[in-house]
Amino acid sequence: MASATAPTADWEAVSDTFYRKIQLYTALWDADFNLNDYFLRGAPYGGAFALWKDDSKPQPYRGPSSKPSIELYSSAGRLIRKIAWDKASIKGLGWSEDEKLLVVTQDGTVRCYYDLQGDFTQFSLGNGAEEHGVKECRFWGAGFVALLGNNKLIAVSRYDEPRPRQLGDPGLGEEGEIYSWALIPPNYTLSRHVEVLIATGATILVVDASETQDQVLQQGPFSHIAISPNGKFVGLYTAEGKVWVISSDFQDNLSEYDTGMGDNLPIDMQWCGNSSVVLVWEDEVHMVGPGGVALRYYYDSRVHLVPEIDGIRLITTDCCEFLQKVPDVTESIFRIGSTSPASVLVDAIDQLEQSSPKADDNIQLIRPQLAEAVDACVKAAGQEFNIHWQKQLLKAASFGKSVLELYSSDEFVEMCEVLRVLNAVRYYEVGLPITYEQFLRLTPEKLIQRLLNRQHHQLAVKISEYLRLPTEKIYIHWACMKVKVSTDDEDTICRAVVAKLNGKHGISFEEIARTAYDEGRGRLATQLLNYEPRAGRQVPLLLNMEEDEIALDKAIESGDTDLVSYVLLNLKKKHPLANFFRIINNRPVASSLIESSAREQDRELLKDMYYQDDRRADGALVILRESVEQEELATKLEKLKLASKVLGDLKEHALESKTIDESSRLLQIQEVYEKDLPQKFLGLSLNQTILDLIRLGYNARASKLKSEFKVPEKRYWWLRLRGLVAKRDWGEIEEWSKQKKSPIGWEPFFNECLAARNSKVAALFVPKCTHLPAADRMDMWVKCGMLAKAGEEALKVKDLNALELLKQRAKVPSEIAELERMIAQVKPK
Repeated sequence: MASATAPTADWEAVSDTFYRKIQLYTALWDADFNLNDYFLRGAPYGGAFALWKDDSKPQPYRGPSSKPSIELYSSAGRLIRKIAWDKASIKGLGWSEDEKLLVVTQDGTVRCYYDLQGDFTQFSLGNGAEEHGVKECRFWGAGFVALLGNNKLIAVSRYDEPRPRQLGDPGLGEEGEIYSWALIPPNYTLSRHVEVLIATGATILVVDASETQDQVLQQGPFSHIAISPNGKFVGLYTAEGKVWVISSDFQDNLSEYDTGMGDNLPIDMQWCGNSSVVLVWEDEVHMVGPGGVALRYYYDSRVHLVPEIDGIRLITTDCCEFLQKVPDVTESIFRIGSTSPASVLVDAIDQLEQSSPKADDNIQLIRPQLAEAVDACVKAAGQEFNIHWQKQLLKAASFGKSVLELYSSDEFVEMCEVLRVLNAVRYYEVGLPITYEQFLRLTPEKLIQRLLNRQHHQLAVKISEYLRLPTEKIYIHWACMKVKVSTDDEDTICRAVVAKLNGKHGISFEEIARTAYDEGRGRLATQLLNYEPRAGRQVPLLLNMEEDEIALDKAIESGDTDLVSYVLLNLKKKHPLANFFRIINNRPVASSLIESSAREQDRELLKDMYYQDDRRADGALVILRESVEQEELATKLEKLKLASKVLGDLKEHALESKTIDESSRLLQIQEVYEKDLPQKFLGLSLNQTILDLIRLGYNARASKLKSEFKVPEKRYWWLRLRGLVAKRDWGEIEEWSKQKKSPIGWEPFFNECLAARNSKVAALFVPKCTHLPAADRMDMWVKCGMLAKAGEEALKVKDLNALELLKQRAKVPSEIAELERMIAQVKPK
C-alpha cells in the first residue's frame, strides 16, 4: 500500500470524471478458500465482513460434528470470530452503522450481535412473520425492512428498543410477484419514515408507513434496484440489460447504459458513492458513471460489493479493493497538465528536494493564492491511502505555510494527527480501511469502539491518548475481556486487573465485577467490588449476586439513607420476615430506617418488628394509634382491647393498661348516650363528656360518670361550674353559693360568672373570698361595678388613698356621698 507509484497510475476517465481503484489488501484468504460458496455482507465505514455459506450450492461433507457458523472477517481477511448458528434458516444478514450484525431468520427471529464476540440480544418481528415466514431483508444504518411470504413489509427503525411495525400494504397479495426491492432510509425521505421501492410488473410501487403509490412506469420489470447513499438517485436494471438512473422522486431521467449482457442478469448492483452505479457478474464488474459511460473490470473469481458513502469495496478471494471517484481536490493537484496553485506547490516541493532554484520561482508564482494552495494540499493528503503521497502533500503544505506570514496551522496539525490514526487502523493486522470522509462521519469515539470489538486494546489506548480522548472505557473493556477469556484462577485475575487499573481515573470496577458475575465467577465479582469506591454502584450488583448482608453493610457505610432504604426494600421482598428482622437486628441504622418508614407506610410491618424484638409497649402504642383512627366503634373497641391485653402482661405498664380499659368503657357508655340524647359523645374525653352532660342538664348521669370513673372532687366541681355557666343556670349557681366550703375555692366562681358577664351573681362570691387581701377584694368589687362595696373593704383597712381613687372613679351621687363619708372617717381630725 505504500509504494511510490504515480498518484494517477490507477486513475481511469469516465467522460470528464476520473475514478480510481485502490488495492487495500491482498491474499485475503487461503488458496483453497472458495468465496463463491458464501454470501458476504460488509459493515459500513471499512467494517467487518460476515460470511454465511450459500445453502443453494453443494458443500463438501465435513462430518457429523461440523456445525454451521457465521464467520466474521476484517477487510484484510483476518478471522475475527466464528459464531455458531443453531437457529432456523437465515433470510437476512446485515450491519448497522455502528457495526452491529443483524441476523433475521425465516420465522421472524432477529438477533443483534453487538460486539463481534458472539454476544447478542434477540427479539421477534411478530406481525405474522412466524406464520408467513420472512423472504428477504434490506438494511440501512439504523434499521431494516423485512419482506414476508404474504408480500407484507415490516420495518424496525432502531435496535436498542425494537418496535416492529407493519408498513403500508403494497396490495400484491400472496401471489403477487416482486422482481426486486430496495429502501430509502428515513433521513432522506420527506415523511421521515423509511420508504420501500418495489419492482412489480412494469412499474415500481413506493410504500411508506401508511400508503402505497404506483409510479406508473412502463420500462419494467426491473431485476435490480439500488438507492444512492444520499437517497437522491435510483439505479434500475431492466429486462433488456440496461441500467437506468433516475431521481428518487421519479421526475428526472438522468442516464441510461446498455450493458450488452442481454438476459444474463447481474448478481448484484450497488452505488459507488453518489456518482456511479456498479454491477457485478461473477468475475466481471461494470461501473456506470455520469452520462451513461462505463468502465469494465475483469477478475479471476467472484466479486462481492460493499457500498460506502464515498465509494465501494470490491472483495474477491485474492484482494480487497476500493473504487471511488477521484476527489476534486486530488484531481486538481495531480491531473496531468494541472496548473492549480496546489499543483504548483507540490511541484515546488519536488524542486526543493532536488535543491533547484525553481522552487522559489514556483512559490512566487502562486504567492497570492498560496494560502489556498496550502489548504488544498492538506485536504488532498487526507484523501490518500499511499503514505508516500500523504507525506509529499503535507511537505508541500508545510513548505507553503512557512512562507506565509499569517497562517493558522490548526488544520495542518489536525490532519497530521488524523492521518497517523488512519494509517494505524488501515494496517493489515487491524484491517479497517477507513477513508478520511468515513472517519469524519464515524467519529473517533466510534472508531475506538471498533478497535475494542476487535480486541486491539493497546492501539485503542494509544490513539485515545494521541487524540486526547478519555481512556477509562478502554481499560474497563480490557478488564472485562480478561475476566471472560482468562484461564487463570480468580485471585490471579483479580490481582492482574487491579494492578493494571489501580490509579486510573474514572474506572468502574462495578462493570468489571458484573461481567465476572455474568460469567459465573461470583467470588471474583465480590473481590473486584471491594475496589469500587461508589457504594451506589456496588450495592445493586451485590443484591443481584445474593450478597444481601454485604450490600446492606456497604450501603450503611456510605451514609446514604436513600441507598440503605433501597437495599432494605429489596431485602424485605426477597426474605421471609423472620429472616429479614434477623438481618437488620444488629444494624441500628437499618432498624431505625425500617421503623421510621413503617410507622408512616406499613404498620403491620412495624407491629411485626416490635413483636420480633419483644417491644410490647411500642407495639401496643401502634395498636392504640390505629384504634384512634378507626371509624367503626366495634373495630375501635377491639383494637383497644388488644392493646390493653398486650400491656396487661407487663407490670410496669399496668397503669396504661387500666387507662385503656377505662377508655373502652367510656366509649361503650358514650355509644348509649348518643342513642338516648341529642348530642354527639363518641370520641370525647371523660371531662368533655361530663361537661356536656351538665350543660345539657343531665346532672344525674354526670354524677354517675364521676362515681364510675372516680373523678376527683376538685375536677368535678370545675366541670360542674363550667357546665352551669355554659347553660346559664344562674339559679343553681346562686344556690351553690350558699354552701360554706368549695374544694376549688370561690375565686373560680367569681371569674367564670364575670366572664359570662353576670356581675350580679359574680358579686355573691366576693364576700366568700375571705382569704384574699383587701386590695384583691376591692378589685373584684370594682370589676362588678360596686364602688361603694369596694370602699367598705378600703375602710376596713383604713386605706385613704384607695378611697380617694374610688371617689374619683365614682359617678353616681349616692356612691360619691358614701365614699366621702368613709373618707371623713379615715382622715385624721
